[in-house]
Amino acid sequence: MKKFIVASILFLLLLSDTSFGQTWIWYPGDFEIWLSNEVQTRRTERDVFIPPFWRVDSHYPLVKFKRTVQLSKPEDITVYAEGKYNVTLDGKYIYSDIHKITIPSGKHEITFLVNNPKTPPALYVKGKTIFTDNSWEATPQNGKSISADFWNFDSPETLPSEYRLAVKPQKAVHKEQSAGSVLVDFGKESFGFPVLQNLVGKGQIMLYYGESREEALSPEKCETFDRIEIDQHLPTDLILKHSRAFRYVNIHFGKDISFSDVSMMYEYLPVKYRGAFACSDTIINKIWEVSAYTLHLCSREFFLDGIKRDRWLWSGDAYQSYLMNYYLFFDKEAVKRTTWALRGKEPVETHINTILDYSFYWFMGIYDYYMFTGDKAFLKNIYPRMVSLMEFCLGRRNIAGMVEGLPGDWVFLDWAPMPKTGELSAEQLLFCRSLETMALCASVMQDEVKAAEYKKLSTSLKAKIIDVFWDNKQNALVHGRENGQLNNLVTKYANIFAMMFGYFDAVQTAKVKDNVLLNNKIQKITTPYMRFYELAALCDIGEQKYVLNEMKNYWGGMLSLGATSFWEEYNPALTGKEHYAMYGRPFGKSLCHAWGASPIYLLGKYFLGVKPLSPGYQKYIVEPELGGLEWIEGKVPTSDNEIAVMISRNKINIKTPSNSTGILRFKSNIKPICKEGTISSSGEKMYELELLPNRDYQVSYQTLQLKNK
Repeated sequence: MKKFIVASILFLLLLSDTSFGQTWIWYPGDFEIWLSNEVQTRRTERDVFIPPFWRVDSHYPLVKFKRTVQLSKPEDITVYAEGKYNVTLDGKYIYSDIHKITIPSGKHEITFLVNNPKTPPALYVKGKTIFTDNSWEATPQNGKSISADFWNFDSPETLPSEYRLAVKPQKAVHKEQSAGSVLVDFGKESFGFPVLQNLVGKGQIMLYYGESREEALSPEKCETFDRIEIDQHLPTDLILKHSRAFRYVNIHFGKDISFSDVSMMYEYLPVKYRGAFACSDTIINKIWEVSAYTLHLCSREFFLDGIKRDRWLWSGDAYQSYLMNYYLFFDKEAVKRTTWALRGKEPVETHINTILDYSFYWFMGIYDYYMFTGDKAFLKNIYPRMVSLMEFCLGRRNIAGMVEGLPGDWVFLDWAPMPKTGELSAEQLLFCRSLETMALCASVMQDEVKAAEYKKLSTSLKAKIIDVFWDNKQNALVHGRENGQLNNLVTKYANIFAMMFGYFDAVQTAKVKDNVLLNNKIQKITTPYMRFYELAALCDIGEQKYVLNEMKNYWGGMLSLGATSFWEEYNPALTGKEHYAMYGRPFGKSLCHAWGASPIYLLGKYFLGVKPLSPGYQKYIVEPELGGLEWIEGKVPTSDNEIAVMISRNKINIKTPSNSTGILRFKSNIKPICKEGTISSSGEKMYELELLPNRDYQVSYQTLQLKNK
């Protein structure tokens, strides 16, 4: 157990603020790709190793790091490397694997060539003015150098290759002892390493894990188990070597084996809950709390889809996790790690995760990252891989300039039954949004030729989507077209995306709202994955009260069934153990899935009403909405500040961050009052207040009456 606690302490030390000097550096993306291979090969089902089914890349084994220095006097540097290395000064070899080096005065080019086939070549240089940071260039010797990357491995002892999550002891809350077995309940969904305390004896022990009690009590059908053989004469604590997801552990053991207790080493990413939310409805408060816990469980080395299954990086799942993260942790590094790992290496041969739509979510996630963080350095390094992936996508268009599933592609969208061949309108919308993203990012990178190209393509495609798929009789976008023939099916997917992206005019928006989004005859969405977008689209058109009721029915429905984290799918029509089945397996469903945590995003963006208007929250807007609640309060994090919001039926309080300006926009039946600023009218019963840095604003107003739905 001691080594786990030591690892936890070391990792907590790593989470100090990132230093820009004397830190480990590597070729951008290599650490993340290597680490993702470590993580994604931990999945098992019924004792079978289940690796990802897409192409898995590796780090470059040989990387050159280079920097030019100007010294007024000689300087001693200390060198550490993960791998063998040599050193050149002004193009001449001077040392190989030497720990201390003296650099003479004058202008010099220092180069380290580091080789490591097992883990990413990494370099740490410590000196008075010469030290490793992102001012160094890195190249895999392909003729192209880019800024080296780093995280917060800021001492020579904290090797990137020894990265581990933190752990801490956790006790069980209940045990049911039987002859030769014990069922242990940890009280809620958890993740980590079971510990058998004071274990002694000889024989076999079986541990059957369950996200539900029923799963743990089903040795023949549970998704994960461990089989261990022991021959232990003196009592000792045994920590299982594989991390598992579970609430319950059903332990079977022979008569010659005994142990005093069962606990666990809980494994977690030690991030701070910087976002907060509370309101007058206790059910909504519980939904937010369980959503936060769900996202935290799935926020690990990367944003994973689920902790039992699949324990992989999926681009569609990750995209939603990014957005939730911005309203809870604001962990920039986890977003960057996941983005690099998903993209992998050149050349591009398949879509990300082999899924057509998942390539598009990858693009969209990068521009969102830039808007929330303003991190141009990351955008600069990732931009070439954005361009090459988009070239791949453009090369797979059909004669009409649209995308469709080709051999080797998986067209996903959602788990619901629907046609998935031909040109799906939802896929065209995601593709169009990706082109818009590329135009914006190219402009930031001052690549004006590409920016103009992508803008022209997106403008043309957007017009074509509406022209081809809009059905004037059904007042909605139809689902798809195959071999030039439109189908008459209307699903929610395309209409949701077009609503969110602002592609409809006011008349189309009103028609889609009534004929699709609020139409019970349209096929319902049962996954939290697509409910994320459905409810976001409804909030975009002011349906917060409706969304609140849907949230209580859907996520509240899972809570009423005893959920302690939110699921991969919830269908209220199911009963009993039916809720746990998926993929033809009785316990195949993930009961802790990142995409189930979407209330964090919905409540932060659409009820507290906070979102950036310019990169890095340099400008932001607050549009709070009660949605029928009596009061709401909470915080939304930015890179290094928080925006605090409180709203009731007659009062709004805003505490602003110290380094940016914003706008408070709200509705009121009366002319509002604010002593700390000047309120201006922006339309019928609409008002705005300029928010200056580091202020505490108090607004007296009167909420509009909401109609019951």
